[in-house]
Amino acid sequence: MRIDIISLFPDMFAGPFGDSIIKRALDHAILDIHLLNPRDFAFDKHRQVDDSPFGGGSGMVLKPEPFFRAVRFLLETTHYTKRRILLMCPSGQPFSQGKAKELSEYEQLIFICGHYEGFDARIKEYLADEALSIGDYVLTGGELPAMVIVDTVARMLPDVLGSEESAATDSFYEGLLEFPQYTRPREYHNMSVPEVLLSGDHAKINTWRRQEALRTTWLHRPDLLSGANLSAADRQWLASIKKEHT
Repeated sequence: MRIDIISLFPDMFAGPFGDSIIKRALDHAILDIHLLNPRDFAFDKHRQVDDSPFGGGSGMVLKPEPFFRAVRFLLETTHYTKRRILLMCPSGQPFSQGKAKELSEYEQLIFICGHYEGFDARIKEYLADEALSIGDYVLTGGELPAMVIVDTVARMLPDVLGSEESAATDSFYEGLLEFPQYTRPREYHNMSVPEVLLSGDHAKINTWRRQEALRTTWLHRPDLLSGANLSAADRQWLASIKKEHT
């Protein structure tokens, strides 16, 4: 997958993309990440990318021309049939694990990161395919959301993680929070690992993990259950959990 990120501060990406999973994906040519500065596509010698808003008001608004020109450059110099142009924007669609899986099917993702008081509205309306938000809070710019989305999407790509099962057992992958995990030592300060995990009975272990994922989700994020694919056994287990806590 090719990822292009249009940002006024491209150096911000060096650290997050220089370690761990993303670095491994880059080293193995699973990901190909490119950074563009919209100042390089400005018209004037001062490389101006923002201006005061029409109608008055505080702050500066990012101009449309540098961003349209940067995207046009990418469309003309890369040749992918399945690509998506994403605007990092507080008013965008909330980003989710489901959206990450959807985006992982594209050959190319183009991220547009803003700063200052926001974008000229024509960028969102006519240039981006969709706008995405990672939460109901204010950030300095779109760089951090782009990093989050790239990291999440990368985990969905084949061969990025050490095990094909790793992504499938992550929280939110199937609409639930992850079940509790344990490792050695078996006993630590009188805290024990559940016996079922030591039994070697994989059917019982899988049942326990499913039930604990349901318990964790109900206790901490019950809103997720409305969108989860629940079996009759799942619903029966949830009913018993609710009785425990009433």
